[in-house]
Amino acid sequence: VQLQASGGGLVQAGGSLRLSCAASGGTFSRYVMGWFRQAPGKEREFVVAINWSGPSTYYADSVKGRFTISRDNAKNTVYLQMNSLKPEDTAVYYCAADLTSGLSSKEYEYDYWGQGTQVTVSS
Repeated sequence: VQLQASGGGLVQAGGSLRLSCAASGGTFSRYVMGWFRQAPGKEREFVVAINWSGPSTYYADSVKGRFTISRDNAKNTVYLQMNSLKPEDTAVYYCAADLTSGLSSKEYEYDYWGQGTQVTVSS
């Protein structure tokens, strides 16, 4: 399974970005998909996950109400809509696929990872 994240960039505080993660090489519709992020000098942290069918999601408290995850299984793509961005959202954002577990915030549950896309929020 290959994951390709895109959509990062530079945005002012209060702005929005939409990240995409395109999957190939597997049965995308069976995977739990997650987004993680890693800020400079910090450990990678969980952002949000979505189950295979889309109705169930799990958000980190820090992004709840501002970020929205969705998926289009026909396009093998998961999206992360990020609104009301804050400077503390600045990080490299990674998408990941979990083939065997349920919704999880644990990195070790995820089997495949994308290369990351940089999001920078200026104050």
